[in-house]
Amino acid sequence: MTTTQQDSVHAFRALHTSDRPLALANAWDVASALVVESAGAPAIATTSAGVAWSLGRPDGDALTRDEAVAAIARIAAAVTVPVTADIETGYGDGPDDVAETVRQVVAAGAAGVNIEDGTRPPADLAARLAAARDAVGDDLFLNARIDTYLFGLGEDGTRLKETLERAHRYVEAGADGIFVPGVTDLDTVAALAAGIPVPLNVMVGPGAPSVAEFGAVGVARVSLGSGVAQAAYTAARRAAQELLGTGGYAPLADAVDFGELNALLSAPASRHSSE
Repeated sequence: MTTTQQDSVHAFRALHTSDRPLALANAWDVASALVVESAGAPAIATTSAGVAWSLGRPDGDALTRDEAVAAIARIAAAVTVPVTADIETGYGDGPDDVAETVRQVVAAGAAGVNIEDGTRPPADLAARLAAARDAVGDDLFLNARIDTYLFGLGEDGTRLKETLERAHRYVEAGADGIFVPGVTDLDTVAALAAGIPVPLNVMVGPGAPSVAEFGAVGVARVSLGSGVAQAAYTAARRAAQELLGTGGYAPLADAVDFGELNALLSAPASRHSSE
């Protein structure tokens, strides 16, 4: 790993603090990443769903490793801030495959990854995290995603306990952070933050508490997940419905200026050509 990437990983780790939670508006291609960066984002996170949709695939491990890594490489080369990549379950059947995935992700320029457990046994993700840590050492921030709340796994009365047990298991296996999507209740989130010894990441959206409110109960990172990509595709549908229905164009009124967006896409080429 180059000195520049070492600096990127170090900078990315330092962004995880509840004093000022890392707010991530997830991107799925170079243009969306540059738009997010231009808004002042200190880091870029990818959304596996957005990447998959942009390539004509459904979310849920439908991407190949090569497709996922290529998307990460394009984004990492285009922006100047650290990039963390959603790599789903790691693109492979077992720990050795995950080890190869994270080696390629590091080579692509990413500073971090999310790896999820989904409905698999916790032992499976623990083994994948351990393999990833062995493969790249401290050269990558490993964020372990726990899907107990997102998928409603287990009983309501024991879900918090199960989540904390998984979190400790994943930290022991090498996780640097824990991501628990599907829960925004501040009391529950506060209990998670108090019981997890590494930075806690939650997924947010309309109706959720603010970033500052999450920080006040111990959250170090908040993510929009696939929400930005969904909003973008919603904008496309609304524009089409208006055009085909009433013949109007109102949904285009707040669009990013053509020249501004075009300039963002021109900047990376000139920046890298001068290095």
